[in-house]
Amino acid sequence: MSTIVIALGGNALGNNPIEQKELVKVASKKIAELVGPSTKVVVGHGNGPQVGMIVNTFADRIEKNKFSLPFAEAGGMSQGYIGYHLLTGIKNELILSKKSSVNPVYFLTQTIVDKNDPSFQNPTKPVGPFYSTLEEAQNANPNSTIKEDSGRGFRKVVASPLPLGFLGFEAIEKSISTNNVVIVGGGGGIPTIVEDDGTLTGVDGVIDKDFALGKFASMIKANKFIILTAVDRVCINFGKPDQEELSVITSSQAKKLIEEKQFGEGSMLPKIQAALEFVSKNPSGEAIIAKLDKLKEALEGTSGTIIKL
Repeated sequence: MSTIVIALGGNALGNNPIEQKELVKVASKKIAELVGPSTKVVVGHGNGPQVGMIVNTFADRIEKNKFSLPFAEAGGMSQGYIGYHLLTGIKNELILSKKSSVNPVYFLTQTIVDKNDPSFQNPTKPVGPFYSTLEEAQNANPNSTIKEDSGRGFRKVVASPLPLGFLGFEAIEKSISTNNVVIVGGGGGIPTIVEDDGTLTGVDGVIDKDFALGKFASMIKANKFIILTAVDRVCINFGKPDQEELSVITSSQAKKLIEEKQFGEGSMLPKIQAALEFVSKNPSGEAIIAKLDKLKEALEGTSGTIIKL
């Protein structure tokens, strides 16, 4: 029995519910094709555009009523509506492919993080709408850190803590064992800290979805961890005349390329780092970075980039 964990980018789902409802059909078909008696499939997704839409939609209403939409709640909202579309899309494809006995299930995910994670002292991840002045941004986002964003205006910034575990992990793992298509870790999960008395509190923050799903893949000892992106293969010298595609690289080669600054910090670097973390914890496993429409080919080794120990 093989277990595959797939990290689906939020940008692959469009920028609004109408776009998403159509685009999710593409991902759903690719996911349903993998389901079989010898293959368990776990899916996670990003939520950047979706959270941005939710926060922007509420912005004017929030300002007028002098309250703030907590980012943890916005993350929960995004998981809900993305989950609805994924559940419907995947189930429909399973029915059409004569696999109707298999059910997709969605876990609204809270990801446990360290309340002393250094990122909470230096939040850097911009979220929500732009404001023309610092005062406007502060009024709309009380008790938040505000920073200027690349000359485009002022925005709220939140922490990006590392994932440690997942609330209800045992229940999620049990659902996987009964051959459901499990959807988990949406948007990296809602960052959640454990208080001194053991209770839980959701906090402002954005967990990188590839790190979260790589962590989850390690915890369930998956055979393959697949990060879907916009390119066929990882490249070195990207965008230059001597650009080169990589089909297979070892972890030591990947680390050397990171030292050479071959991967963009806001794009490919976190994907490579998440892949490296997975293979370091699962020496017999493989991480694959590939394009959504080449998912099957990537598993067959004819597309994508394989990263192994």
